[in-house]
Amino acid sequence: MEDGCYKLSWRERIGFSSGDLAQNIIYQTVSIWLLFYYTNVFGLKPGVAAVMFLVVRIIDVIWDPIVGALVDKANPRWGKYRSWLIMGGLPLALFAILCFWDGFRGSIVYAYVTYVGLSMCFTLINVPYGALNSSLTRDTDEITILTSVRMILANLAGLIIKTLPLVISLFAPKALNPETGRMEAVYNTPDAASAWFITMSIFALTGLALLFFCFFESKERIVMDASETEHVKVSDLWMELVRNRPLRVLSAFFIIAFTTMSISNAADSYFMTYNIGATPFMTTAFMWLGTIPAFIFLPLVPAIKRKIGKNGMFKLFLGISVVSMVVMYVVVLIPALKSCFPLLCVVQFLKSTGILVATGYMWALVPEVVTYSEYTTGRRVAGIVNAIICIFLKAGMALGGVIPGLVLAAVGFDADIKVQTPLAEQGILWLVTLIPALLFLFSIRVIGKYELTDRKMDEINMEISKR
Repeated sequence: MEDGCYKLSWRERIGFSSGDLAQNIIYQTVSIWLLFYYTNVFGLKPGVAAVMFLVVRIIDVIWDPIVGALVDKANPRWGKYRSWLIMGGLPLALFAILCFWDGFRGSIVYAYVTYVGLSMCFTLINVPYGALNSSLTRDTDEITILTSVRMILANLAGLIIKTLPLVISLFAPKALNPETGRMEAVYNTPDAASAWFITMSIFALTGLALLFFCFFESKERIVMDASETEHVKVSDLWMELVRNRPLRVLSAFFIIAFTTMSISNAADSYFMTYNIGATPFMTTAFMWLGTIPAFIFLPLVPAIKRKIGKNGMFKLFLGISVVSMVVMYVVVLIPALKSCFPLLCVVQFLKSTGILVATGYMWALVPEVVTYSEYTTGRRVAGIVNAIICIFLKAGMALGGVIPGLVLAAVGFDADIKVQTPLAEQGILWLVTLIPALLFLFSIRVIGKYELTDRKMDEINMEISKR
């Protein structure tokens, strides 16, 4: 089509979206479980791990713009964007497996090398994958549908990796639980190191296979000629951020959203282990409820957006998550309510509904800011734009790893004892409820400044097609 508003088949929608399933099977495992693995299995102190997460993100600030410029300038033989799914996928899977190997247990050097390698390879996948999205079609309705499918598969990855305690239990050693009198798998001690390694190997190889599937099923349609991008420079990233106001707003929302989600995800395992005293099955069930709402509500996003608009949808669902977090804080403070696991599950379901819809739909805005850049500059630098998004995304993940580590260190968390002090339990509770609630309140104000309505995007696409 001359205007680039292509309609995609369901095979292509699912094929492209499998790339997000692949990335999340690997990187969400790292985001949710790596801090827990480092402190309870690998033998690092929370403060040391927190500093490492921050250092790795500083390296990303240098690395991600280089990748963004490289993706826009390069034209690999298998496709400008899709080629990177293979070239970056192989080392990504390798480093993911090595991150959860305890052959150098307690070695901060080994932890740095493997985590830096993993993060750099993730950028080699994530930046071109985001650019691939904007090369499929310009159609705003099609992008909304594609984003919904993509987020459903991303949350399917979340459902898979939140079974990690159960999967590890299949390979972990058994120990007598004095409270139940039964032999139970132990997954949160150094004795379970080999079980973590086996589990991550399974996840990483599954992710690699899905990246190959995405490669074969995606078709690039809207790609600038090599002559139009041959002069792209790393410095263009910062210039793009300065001149593209919608991109600045979206980048600010990404860093807040990923900080909030990463804090909550990283703290959930501590919360269920030390505040609730949950079994691996209860922990998995609670974490599943952090993902299940995606399969119910994300398919409804196109209809909800048409009814109340982008801004209204963000306000509604972020508001639901904030209220639910405050309710969970109150519930846990009251012993009679805290012991009612079904009540905790209901609140978790409502909290997750708000988070998943709001943070899922934000990905539909990335192709819009790419198109806005093309409209204002004449160049469709999808790699540069997605590198910017990747920087803020990973900065959010970094803060989401640094903040829990610093809070745990401040409240005296000790992985070597089974029952934490009241202050340590309170600190874990803050990480699950009040801190994310405050951040999401701020995010409502930020995303309210996003100015690219559907009507505005239709006008922009029509203008581009006339040129």
